[in-house]
Amino acid sequence: MRPITAIGFDADDTLWQNEQYYRLTEEHFQALLGDFAEGADISARLLEAEKRNLSQYGFGIKGFTLSMIETALEVTDCQVPAETIGKILNIGRDLLRHPVECMPHVEETLEALNGHYLLVMITKGDLFDQERKLAQSGLGDYFDAVEIVSDKSATTYRRIFQKVADGPERAMMVGNSLKSDIVPAIAAGAYGVFIPHALTWVLEHVDAPEDAPRFRQIEHLGELSGVLEKIISSQA
Repeated sequence: MRPITAIGFDADDTLWQNEQYYRLTEEHFQALLGDFAEGADISARLLEAEKRNLSQYGFGIKGFTLSMIETALEVTDCQVPAETIGKILNIGRDLLRHPVECMPHVEETLEALNGHYLLVMITKGDLFDQERKLAQSGLGDYFDAVEIVSDKSATTYRRIFQKVADGPERAMMVGNSLKSDIVPAIAAGAYGVFIPHALTWVLEHVDAPEDAPRFRQIEHLGELSGVLEKIISSQA
């Protein structure tokens, strides 16, 4: 019996670039409100708005745009010009239209694994935006299933891997977020393979579960096949 039959992949900043575009948008947002506050204060207020709004708006560009508008109203004591609100909406739309840039080693790795493992894309965020990015990436044919969820927890991974695979114990989750991709997947019983990204949203930061037997860390996706080979040989 194979120890791993299914592999889940996070999308944003695992399969394709994402956070860098949010950072650029935030810099543009700071410039728009530069007459009212310092950039660091604007970013801090925006982060607080995002935290407050996650339970209502969820993850993704639309929630981020609404949080920028809310922050603009707070920073300016509701005196923000209507023209500036229009510009905020425009930079939010620009995020939704940004071309997809795949991460290194993605396509070659998926091609090598396709047919040998059940591959599942498991991502959170706005449904339309994630579907758009998957279509533009050209990676859709490699996946046996796609799950776009509102949040990621041990319950989420347990449900998905029981539904589309042989359960979490024979599954692996690969991603750049310890909080969303790795820790809850391991808690569900799966392997968790962490691929650090140079830019990770501060709300996704937690300590690595280095003592967990099913935790692995690699530098890039091209090293995933080697991790799989070691796991298989250790249980042969």
